[in-house]
Amino acid sequence: MKMISTGSKALILTAMLAMPVSGSLYAQQQDAAEDNVLTTVVGSPPADLSGLTEGPEIEGFISARNGNQVQITTVDGSGTVVLLSEGTEIRSKSGFLGLGRDRLGADSLLNGLPVTVETVQWANGLVATEVDLKSSDLQTAAMIRNGTDQRFGEQGAAINQNAAATEALRGRLGSIDQYNVRNTANVYFDVGRSNLSAQARNDLCAIAAEAEQIDNALMLVVGYTDSTGSQEVNQRLSESRAGSVVNYLQQQCGWQPYRMLTPTGLAEADPAASNETTAGKAQNRRVAVNILVSKSVDGI
Repeated sequence: MKMISTGSKALILTAMLAMPVSGSLYAQQQDAAEDNVLTTVVGSPPADLSGLTEGPEIEGFISARNGNQVQITTVDGSGTVVLLSEGTEIRSKSGFLGLGRDRLGADSLLNGLPVTVETVQWANGLVATEVDLKSSDLQTAAMIRNGTDQRFGEQGAAINQNAAATEALRGRLGSIDQYNVRNTANVYFDVGRSNLSAQARNDLCAIAAEAEQIDNALMLVVGYTDSTGSQEVNQRLSESRAGSVVNYLQQQCGWQPYRMLTPTGLAEADPAASNETTAGKAQNRRVAVNILVSKSVDGI
């Protein structure tokens, strides 16, 4: 299948469909998701899919997984279940014009990930012959999945202290199917440093004040570096920068922990400018603070 990516921003909007929560509610949501996946097909499809009748090409995002069954929801809201076999090729596109391609495993098919699936007819259902996705979409989907998993686990004490707000948040996550990125603001850092400048502190509280006026707003914080240094050093530095921003937002700007996704560091990935110039490197030493808002709140 050829996955036609809708871009990293679109992934942020659609991946929130699959945002997990903790406890019994999470289990109920998982059960509901699995109930939506076709369960009447018995057995595993063959590894050799050649000679089978060609099926439709399906473009949408992954809305449920159950073993080797994957549900794809299209833009019109309809869901189609496809089976994965040992012969299914899962590939990501990256680089200029998407010319670079890597083969992936089935565990890369995360809920919320935009995909395009080529299929064949088998038994009572469809089998995926090829799944294409964009590597940047996969990275963002993993980031959101990890962030939402950890937000309720690591910050359980804060959630318990804010039980009423937490229940309201859980209700929103269960009923809202898409998010918009209302705003993205960057704060910048000196070479090799993760401490916040006076300007960054002012900017962060201004961002928090803006987001506080928006019902159902969440924050997604991502740290970056320039190309100086090794990948290992830059990864730690980007995570440290993101952590500094989150700590300041929560401790000094009053942003509640249960409205914050776990901070993520992406090192020198996704540069904002060229790393060939001093000015470009300065723009890349940043943390991006994304304000995510439900489309139902935006009225879109």
